Amino acid sequence: MKLFITIHNKTIPVYTDDKTSKKFNLLKSALEAKVSKGRKAIKKCLDSIISIEIVGCEAILHSFNERDTLALSLY
Repeated sequence: MKLFITIHNKTIPVYTDDKTSKKFNLLKSALEAKVSKGRKAIKKCLDSIISIEIVGCEAILHSFNERDTLALSLY
């Protein structure tokens, strides 16, 4: 399933196999916290993010630079 989320005025696709919106809501709250209180690595990834993939209980944040891609725990 493909959903969209807005981060830094950019629309980012979110790919998930979960048909419920529970994980999507967890992702939104986690990203809101990371935007305001995140460390430099998270903020750098969010500046160049191209897509998000939810796998199990983690969100994989894909960025332009492969080194900036990271995993974010949803729980």
